[in-house]
Amino acid sequence: MLTAESLKYLLSSGAVTWDGELRGDGLLLKLGGPIQPLVAPEGVVDLADQASMDTLYGPQVTDWTTYDLAPGQMILAPTSEPVGLGPHVMGEIGGLSHLARVGLAVYVTSPFVLPGWSGHLTLELVNHSPATLRLHRDMPIARLMLQAHGGGHAAAAHPHYGQPNDLKSRYAGEFAGLNKR
Repeated sequence: MLTAESLKYLLSSGAVTWDGELRGDGLLLKLGGPIQPLVAPEGVVDLADQASMDTLYGPQVTDWTTYDLAPGQMILAPTSEPVGLGPHVMGEIGGLSHLARVGLAVYVTSPFVLPGWSGHLTLELVNHSPATLRLHRDMPIARLMLQAHGGGHAAAAHPHYGQPNDLKSRYAGEFAGLNKR
């Protein structure tokens, strides 16, 4: 994990781009918008069929200052500031422990951000609490811890991800061959 001093150097050299706040040895991620709620569709969601997957998503919430996240509810939300990582820097999203202690998970699967990433990170927030949790736009939500990466090439970025206005999964497009079997 890189230190605050190393982060300041990477920012000043342009190896990392970030307009947000540093907190300790990480980049402080704040909750941005729009919010993309997941809803319970009728029937089964076929992960090889994009139209079926799209039934999981309710209308986006674009103009918000607070959002009440019900117990068991999941939303997708971008970070308020974009981040750019050079080819020798990777990141790992870490939730804030005081939010975890009230039942809020800020990412569901892989916390890793690959070298070459550029854009808004999408967080998958899930309320595991028995209470409804009120979220506030621009509230600190997580940290991005950075690490040196020994590889010389940035990973190929998916053209869809990193855009804050379309947060939905595009998994079916990655595995279009499944439909042909």
